[in-house]
Amino acid sequence: MTNRFQDKVVVVTGATSGIGLATAKAFSQEGASVFITGRRQEALDAAVKAIGGRVTGVCGDMAELADIDRLYDAVQRRHAQIDVLFANAGGGGFAPLGAITEEQFDETFGTNVKGTLFTVQKALPLLKNGGAVVLTGSTAGSEGTPAFSVYSASKAAVRNFARTWILDLKERRIRVNVVSPGATRTPGLVGLAGEDAAKQQGLLDVLGARIPLGRVGEPEEIARAVLFLASDEASFVNGVEFFVDGGQAQA
Repeated sequence: MTNRFQDKVVVVTGATSGIGLATAKAFSQEGASVFITGRRQEALDAAVKAIGGRVTGVCGDMAELADIDRLYDAVQRRHAQIDVLFANAGGGGFAPLGAITEEQFDETFGTNVKGTLFTVQKALPLLKNGGAVVLTGSTAGSEGTPAFSVYSASKAAVRNFARTWILDLKERRIRVNVVSPGATRTPGLVGLAGEDAAKQQGLLDVLGARIPLGRVGEPEEIARAVLFLASDEASFVNGVEFFVDGGQAQA
C-alpha cells in the first residue's frame, strides 16, 4: 500500500458488499478516514468491522434525501471537508419491455439517478476544491442487454452526469469521473440467479464467456480503478468513463 490517501476524508455509498465494500477497504488500507453507507444496520456493522481502520458507518438509503443529509451531518461533526466521494449506491433487476412496472422504474431510477444526483449535490458544501468524485456506471449503459433496459438507461444517465458536472464544477477544479465495471462477482450479480449455487456459477460462466479475458471481474479489481481515479495520479483525468470490464464493452 502506498498511503496515497493518508489523512484524507473519503465517503463511499453503498459499501456493505461487493464493489463498495472492496473500495472502502482499499481506501482505509491507504490511510483514509472513511465514511460508508448501507441500508441495513446489521450489514453496515459487519462492513465496518471488515474494513477496519478509521471507518464510520451511517445507515441510510441514498434514494432518500433526509438520509443523505444525515450522512453529511455525520461527516461534518468530525471533519471540515471531504476529499473524495465515491457515489456507488445503486442496483436494479431484470424485466423485459412489456413487463416493466412503475415500481421497478421508480426504485431503479430513485437509487441510481436521483440518489447519485443528490449524493453529489449535497456533498458540494463539504467537497474540497480540487477534490475528486467517482460515480459508478456500468457497461450496461453502453450496451444492449435483454430485459435490462431500465437499469441500462439509469447508468447511461449517470455517465452523462459526469459530462455536465465537470463544466458546472470547473471553477472549483473538482474532477468527476465514472468507473464502469463489466460483469463482476458481487452478491448483487450472483443474486440475480437466485439462491442456488449451481445457477449462480452458471450465470458467472455465461457472463465470463462474453468477456475477452474469459472471466468475470473481482470487486478488488474495480476498487483499484476507483482509487486511481480518485488519486493525484489521475490529476488530469476528468469526465471520462473508465471501463473495467476485461474488454467486454469493446468487443
